[in-house]
Amino acid sequence: MVTSVIFMGTPEFSVPVLEGLIKNNYEIKAVVTQPDKKVGRKQKITKTPAKIAAEKHDLPVFQPVKLSGSEEMQQVIDMHADLIVTAAYGQFLPTKFLKSVKIAAVNVHGSLLPKYRGGAPIQYSLINGDAETGITIMEMVKKMDAGDIYSQKAIKIEPDDNAGTLFSKLSIVGRDLLLETLPSIIDGSIKKIPQDPDKVVFSPNITKEQERIVPTMTATEANNMIRALNPDPGAYMMLEGKRFKVWKAEVAKDSTDLKPGCVVANKGRFAISFADGTVLNLLEVQPSGKKKMDIKNFLNGQGSKFAPGEEIVDK
Repeated sequence: MVTSVIFMGTPEFSVPVLEGLIKNNYEIKAVVTQPDKKVGRKQKITKTPAKIAAEKHDLPVFQPVKLSGSEEMQQVIDMHADLIVTAAYGQFLPTKFLKSVKIAAVNVHGSLLPKYRGGAPIQYSLINGDAETGITIMEMVKKMDAGDIYSQKAIKIEPDDNAGTLFSKLSIVGRDLLLETLPSIIDGSIKKIPQDPDKVVFSPNITKEQERIVPTMTATEANNMIRALNPDPGAYMMLEGKRFKVWKAEVAKDSTDLKPGCVVANKGRFAISFADGTVLNLLEVQPSGKKKMDIKNFLNGQGSKFAPGEEIVDK
């Protein structure tokens, strides 16, 4: 018997999960995703990755600004699906909706719950310098990411991982773990594990203030933030009053006596001093009003004006 699914997702992370369900003969009754958004300088209306994938398979798409109480929610409830499957949808789901399906409402979450409930679990695993992260397949309840755990799988965080690479890896892990777990959810044989409330850690959405790198951070803390905010929205420091984005860096092996925020070297590398004598080598940057560039191009241009020992990073 074919199992029917209401799928809910928005970013690229959700696409392999949706494609996996389709390929494994689940009946997708509808795809619910966030509204199209204006993107970039030209404010071009852009479809969500989940919508693009849904349209490719001629699936019905619903995009309520707010799901709760919407006409779209009632339309989806009236489809009487067996399952709701969500993967980074981006809105709270009302209890009425969660209880409307015949079997279960299942979420593919990008962390090893109860660590990192909330909207930015992948970013926080990088910010905090974790050695591993993973996927949790969980039962959805009204409280955010608080449902019982069906299954989990961990992966190692590599030194060169950023949010973009981890999202890509975890979307595949999420797809495979979901497909592995669903049969036992459907036949009722799975044993759910409640989350330990004493181990809950939250990962709220990244604020504008968090995007800024300040010299009071250590080089490791600054580098972790750079990795966490690549590819979106990007971390920056204020260099002589101007926003200076850093897309890639590495913690240098050397240390310095210079106070934080100074140029340690600008020949062959561009190194900045941070707290506790630590040093960060900048590898890919984007000065205000310019395109991304590797550090060699920066040093051949405006980077050449900075002298070692000069304090250039605003506090």
